[in-house]
Amino acid sequence: MDIRQLGYFIEVAAQMSFSKAAEQLNISQPSLSKMVKNLEDELGTVLFDRTTKKMELTDAGKVVIVQAKEIMKLIRNLSSDLSDVMEIKKGSIKIGIPPVIGSLFFPKLVSDFQMLYPKIEVELVEKGAKKIEKFVEEGIVDVGVALLPVDESLFEIYPFASRELKLIVHPEHPLANLNQVSLVDLKNESFILMREDFALHDRISEACIQSGFEPTISFESSQWDFISEMVANRLGVAIFPDTLCEKLDSKRIKAVSIVNPGIPWNLALIWRKNKYLSYVSKEFIHFFRNTFQN
Repeated sequence: MDIRQLGYFIEVAAQMSFSKAAEQLNISQPSLSKMVKNLEDELGTVLFDRTTKKMELTDAGKVVIVQAKEIMKLIRNLSSDLSDVMEIKKGSIKIGIPPVIGSLFFPKLVSDFQMLYPKIEVELVEKGAKKIEKFVEEGIVDVGVALLPVDESLFEIYPFASRELKLIVHPEHPLANLNQVSLVDLKNESFILMREDFALHDRISEACIQSGFEPTISFESSQWDFISEMVANRLGVAIFPDTLCEKLDSKRIKAVSIVNPGIPWNLALIWRKNKYLSYVSKEFIHFFRNTFQN
């Protein structure tokens, strides 16, 4: 069935005249009559009673006109909705973020994005960076923030932050007054780490092993504020991104640079390679790039 047939049928029904409808549609009357006849043949029924002085819809025609108008309305809505999506007026996006990233970088970024696109639904999925990688790979989220390196055969990446990790200790800890410490100086310390499903857990453990010792882990948590409180209560030492250290109460916690080796904290926005990206996802990536470039 041709959509034009429905449109022509609706116009003939509105005019109750093939000649007037043909004039409105700017086509010849024979062509219009043929299109309506083809529609009747496809449906297997007569739509117009042409035997009376005034042309009328048959019972079948009355049923078809209701559905035809509804179909044409749906097509107009489809065109309008598709236009809105392509022009980023509506849609949704799921963004995966590790907990610390959410508090440091994303509140203003998401706020600015939603001010620009108020009808876009943004869902933030907060998990550890390792799980975010998995979620992006499996399509559970559209884009995510990960700790580099990641598998570049699987992901497109946009690096946006390169920081260092620092040791945090209680102010009365023997290392608190130093400007910097070597990682090997921490071999006898009790570490409080993020849980194993966080990429930072592996990064710190690997760095310690490369420095000749396996870290003693006294506690693990998924909450940065809980870890800092445990450090403030002398339950161990922790290693935090420097950006997060700036938010801590310096009277209760001291941050010390780590050297020999330093532990980099490099972040990137990632999305799945060779996977369809929605218009909203493409626009968010573009917006994200512009935000961090500026």
